Amino acid sequence: MQILYFIMGNTFGKAVAIDFGIQWACWIVASLFKTEKFYDLAGSGTFFLLAYQTLRWGGTYFLRQKIQTGLVMTWAARLGIFLFTRVLKSGQDSRFNKVRGNPAMFWIYWTIQGVWIFLTLLPTIMLNDKKEDKPLTARDYVGWGVWVIGFLFEVIADYQKSVFKSDLTNKGKFIQTGLWSISRHPNYFGEILMWIGLFISATSIMSQPKEYATVISPIFVILLLTKVSGIPILEAQGMKRYGNNPQYLEYCKNTAKLLPFIW
Repeated sequence: MQILYFIMGNTFGKAVAIDFGIQWACWIVASLFKTEKFYDLAGSGTFFLLAYQTLRWGGTYFLRQKIQTGLVMTWAARLGIFLFTRVLKSGQDSRFNKVRGNPAMFWIYWTIQGVWIFLTLLPTIMLNDKKEDKPLTARDYVGWGVWVIGFLFEVIADYQKSVFKSDLTNKGKFIQTGLWSISRHPNYFGEILMWIGLFISATSIMSQPKEYATVISPIFVILLLTKVSGIPILEAQGMKRYGNNPQYLEYCKNTAKLLPFIW
């Protein structure tokens, strides 16, 4: 009972409980129907909900808190709708081809999503739990500016790729125009920038050394996208699909993998 009281009386504890409660409930439904179609929507929806709820639990509604929360909710709503629409059009997500019929493996995917959500939201949860405010600083504006640049990169890159793939004349081809001409993964570059920006802005209110540990948020996103589920998978798929195409090999050789113009 004491553990339960601590969890439900603590903002971080409540966030963990809601986060994993949603993921595991969705895992049950997804396993029963052997579908991953709402996986990304559930993840983005949980981001949206927890950002809003931690602001409500804090009850202070400082300007810095409202802006940070609004930025997270804007990103979550946009990405969730985009990914859900995309998987409905394609019919499936190839990441789950070997696991959607295996409940135990499927559970791991849903649990990893829960970890991703909580760790990534740490600076925002910490910020919304603050009971004292400070005047806005240069770090706030720099952080929000970095977030805007990242958001634009992600939105524009996703739009450009969607338009490219919707053109039937591009079937069997790979995109190398627009933002994709300066980075092979401009959407992931934007994603990383956004969480770096939100951590930067959150540091303007940090007063205890332990609060800086929330830097795990952008670090985790970088490692996840560059070492685990993002770039490595897409690079392997690209090489498998276009590895015999000299143009693709030239594109890979002359185009940055992540950071524009750096290869």
